[in-house]
Amino acid sequence: MKIGDLAKAATCSTETIRFYEREGLLPAPDRSDSNYRTYRAEHVERLRFIRNCRKLDMAHDEIRSLLSYIDQPHDNCGPVNHLLDEHIVHVDVRIAELQRLRGQLLRLREQCASAQPVEDCGILNGLAAMETEEKLPSASHLG
Repeated sequence: MKIGDLAKAATCSTETIRFYEREGLLPAPDRSDSNYRTYRAEHVERLRFIRNCRKLDMAHDEIRSLLSYIDQPHDNCGPVNHLLDEHIVHVDVRIAELQRLRGQLLRLREQCASAQPVEDCGILNGLAAMETEEKLPSASHLG
């Protein structure tokens, strides 16, 4: 199948396919005599796997690791469990960060209960008066 057919089968764009090929997540396809990429069913399966991992916010390195385990089907899956446990921790960290952000936004929102002149807007005045902090790197692997 050609790249457009693969994109349709995996519900993604041809650019996404090329990106995953460049990242080494999707193996390079064979080439036809006219130099067109030709993909097989294995490409569809692998691309769907990658897209499912991305939907779960997995980083490319995590996906790369999972793919390497798939390529060694007789090995023990303990490392897969460990990888998923670590990813769950990353998700927990991100949830905590988002909850802190939500709290800040709610406190700002409370500063302007009703529409009034912009110069008296508690949200805008609160944003202007907030201490500017250096953005700390996220503790999550997603940044």
